Amino acid sequence: MILNHLWGIYAHPKEEWQSIDRRHESYFYALSHIAIIALIPAIVGYYSAAYLGWSIGAGEVIKLTQQSALAMSISMYFGLIAGVVALAVLMHELAKAFDTTPTYTQSLELAAYTATPLFMVGFAGLYPELWFLMTVGLVGLSYSVYLLYSGVPIMMHIPEEKGFIYSSSVVTCGLVLLVILMAGSVILWSLGLGPVYMH
Repeated sequence: MILNHLWGIYAHPKEEWQSIDRRHESYFYALSHIAIIALIPAIVGYYSAAYLGWSIGAGEVIKLTQQSALAMSISMYFGLIAGVVALAVLMHELAKAFDTTPTYTQSLELAAYTATPLFMVGFAGLYPELWFLMTVGLVGLSYSVYLLYSGVPIMMHIPEEKGFIYSSSVVTCGLVLLVILMAGSVILWSLGLGPVYMH
């Protein structure tokens, strides 16, 4: 069943990584996991932007028009999937420098399950206060990094000492990808594809 590792990566991550490694699912399975989990921030983001509104400090509540919120959510959805797939490609290529040859599916599984806590942070959008979202986001990011560091030696079959260096390299690549996605968003906004606010 799709998402059947979801509870395990929270309850007992190392054992779950070993379970994932023992019975590698198909490429489609890993992609399906990403496609379903990425719906959480996209759908919640649409609902909170169009109906709840965002509150930043003591300022007034900011809402987007439904069309603008929908366009932003669809863009976010595909951007998140593309980001995870790109991270998997980087993981796969980077592994060669560490004398290991994982399949692309292994790399995609590692990227998919590592990104899961970050995507689950999307639920925090139901209480659209900036401080709350930042706090929950920090917790999600920390757990994603923990999953990466614990999963690399198991999934990529890299010794723990090398695994730490590999994982740190992946985190750096992930941050670079995030900057690229943010820069892409800024460019699109400057071309007139930015959000439309309700008055």
